[in-house]
Amino acid sequence: MVQIRSVGVIGAGQMGSGIAHVCALGGYDVLLHDVSEDRVKQGLSTIEKNLTRQVSRGIIEPAAMEAAMGRIKAAPELQSIGRADLAIEAATEDEEVKKAIFKALSPHLAANTILASNTSSISITRLASTTDRPERFIGLHFMNPVPLMNLVEIIRGIATDAETYETAVNFAKSLGKTTSNAEDFPAFIVNRILVPMINEAIYTLYEGVGTVDAIDTAMKLGANHPMGPLELGDFIGLDTVLSIMNVLYEGLSDSKYRPCPLLVKYVEAGWLGRKTGRGFYDYRGEKPVPTR
Repeated sequence: MVQIRSVGVIGAGQMGSGIAHVCALGGYDVLLHDVSEDRVKQGLSTIEKNLTRQVSRGIIEPAAMEAAMGRIKAAPELQSIGRADLAIEAATEDEEVKKAIFKALSPHLAANTILASNTSSISITRLASTTDRPERFIGLHFMNPVPLMNLVEIIRGIATDAETYETAVNFAKSLGKTTSNAEDFPAFIVNRILVPMINEAIYTLYEGVGTVDAIDTAMKLGANHPMGPLELGDFIGLDTVLSIMNVLYEGLSDSKYRPCPLLVKYVEAGWLGRKTGRGFYDYRGEKPVPTR
C-alpha cells in the first residue's frame, strides 16, 4: 500500500473544510485549495470554529486543536496540490466542474499521488477517465457534517486497482471512520436511498398532502428521524439534492427519479437552504420559519 502522509483537499466549502478538519486531526499534513483566497480563509475559519466547539465539548484537547490547525496550510495554486500523497476533490456536485479540476491538476501530480473524489452521485469511472491514472483513482464519499458522521462510502471505478482500494480503506479507518463499499452506480448507496426520499417529501408538499411543518414533524415523530426530510434537504443544499436527482434520473432512465418541479423552482429562485438563508425554511430570523 501507498503510505499517506499528506492530503490535498480541493474545495474549502462545507465538505472540503470538514475533510481537511478530520485529516488534520488524524495527523496528516493538509493543503487546502479553492478558486479564491477568500474561500480558503473562510474554510480555515470554519475549521477553527468547529475545532473550538469540539474542545468546549471535551471531545478533543486544546493541544490537539493547536496541532491540527498547525498542519493545515492554504494552497493558493491548484498545482501545489500535486505534491500531496492523496488529493481529494470536494468541489460542487457538477460533473464538468470536477472533470475540469482533474484535467488541470493531472500535469502537476507526483508519480505516486492517489486521486479521490468526494462526489455523492457521479460516476467514478467517468471522472477517472479524465486523468492519467484511472487505476489510482477512487471515490471517497464522506458524509456531512464530516467531523460528526462516521461513514465513508468507498467506490471503485472500473480501473481502480487493489492497492489504491486498500490504501483508501486504511486511510478512512485512520480517521476513525467506518467504510462501506458501494458499486459505481448513480448516487451509490446512501444517496440512492436518501435523496429520493427527500424528493418524495417535496412532492408531498407540492401536491398539498401536508405543510412543511406537518411533513417534517410526521417523519421525525412517526419514523424516528432526527431531522425532517425538508429540513435535511435545506441542510444538504437544494442545489445538491437537485443535482443528485438529475444524476439518478439520467443515469437510470426511470421516471420514479424525476425531480419534483417544486425542487426545481426553489433552486431556480436561489432558495438553496441554510447556505443562502432560505429554502423550505427561512433562516434569516431568530429561528427557522417554514416558507410554505
